Amino acid sequence: MGRRAADKPGNEGAPGRRETERGRDNSIRVDTTRLDQVLNLSGEIGLTRNRLASLRRDILGGARDGDTLHALDEAVSQLDLLVSDLQSAVMKTRMQPIGRLFQKYPRIARDLARNLGKDVDLVLLGEETEIDKTMIEDLSDPIIHLIRNAVDHGIEPTVDRLACGKSGKSQVRLEARQEGDHVVIVIADDGRGMDVEKLRAKAVEKGLISHEEANTMDERQSFNLIFLPGFSMKSEVSSVSGRGVGMDVVRTNIQRLNGSIEINSVVGKGTTIVISLPLTLAILPVLLVRVSDQPFAVPLSMVREILNIEPQRLQEVSGCATMIVRGEVLPVILLTDLLGWPQAGTPEYGVLMQVADSSFILAIDSFSGRDDAVIKSLDDFRPKGVAGITTMSNGQIVLILDIKELLGDPGDHRGAPRSSLVLELAEAA
Repeated sequence: MGRRAADKPGNEGAPGRRETERGRDNSIRVDTTRLDQVLNLSGEIGLTRNRLASLRRDILGGARDGDTLHALDEAVSQLDLLVSDLQSAVMKTRMQPIGRLFQKYPRIARDLARNLGKDVDLVLLGEETEIDKTMIEDLSDPIIHLIRNAVDHGIEPTVDRLACGKSGKSQVRLEARQEGDHVVIVIADDGRGMDVEKLRAKAVEKGLISHEEANTMDERQSFNLIFLPGFSMKSEVSSVSGRGVGMDVVRTNIQRLNGSIEINSVVGKGTTIVISLPLTLAILPVLLVRVSDQPFAVPLSMVREILNIEPQRLQEVSGCATMIVRGEVLPVILLTDLLGWPQAGTPEYGVLMQVADSSFILAIDSFSGRDDAVIKSLDDFRPKGVAGITTMSNGQIVLILDIKELLGDPGDHRGAPRSSLVLELAEAA
């Protein structure tokens, strides 16, 4: 296979999704042991199906005794267990060692370091960690960009390192590990680190934030400034960096995989970037919510808790309805407003959600609990704000909402339309 354009210097940005899919390798290598497990489970499900068919004939024939109903209950429970095991086994056939993705990075880091006159050692850890095969290619460009940033921005020239008492040979660590139902990828360097004061000053200088916003930012928010479009600490544009593009694309691509990215840095010690991703994109834990009797699914990973919306707790702040939750003032956003639907009545519930660094309350009419959604993508026609579809147990089709896309900029609700909750508050006053 030829070298991908994204591997070449100056092409760190991610290509269009359709172009990526056209060049994607759809083949997969599966251990025969896993296929044997799928085959065995399929056979067990076939036997249980035959048992259910026999019980159905007995019940239709008039059998209503306790033994028959107990046998039916056992068969249904057995089928539920087998289907869950089969689902898990099929998901494992999609899993591939992430080491296949990591293999090309040492050469990229080595070549870039040589061009910059630096001595960098890329250390790989956790190469045996498995991740959904469909995610591996989507991770390639973001990780390349982060490694290039670490070598170019993070690592000091050898002379500067020696002057600071550091080893002349620097180290960039690329690590993968599984934590629960997530895969964590760490890119860490032992370079100069990031100064939050300089980050805020540069963002103000470029007009990305105001002085007032800079003064209210904590350390985490300051580090996340590097994800703003157009932000760059480089004063000169080079073939490697300085254009102010890339990190915003990295975060967008990670979020598209239902993942998150966090930064921690210590001046003089180095920078650590942590990416957290679900093990698979095929199954997504969701919360089922309703507006106007229409069900929707929102990713459970964004949900912090469910609240009752009480009119007396609502306050208007700058034209936006808000609620105070444990001392935190949070905007209340109607799901109907995001969908462009009229709101019939006052919503009774709110879902406290966390999107990137912002928290807000999503106002809904009701909810139906959680579920593990089997995602079906909408490649040919995908409305804005819809990540895919799933089917409920009663056969009803449910849209899985892309909350980030619906919000646009989750950190700025000031430009949102004046919601009907605000209007109701004004009328009540």
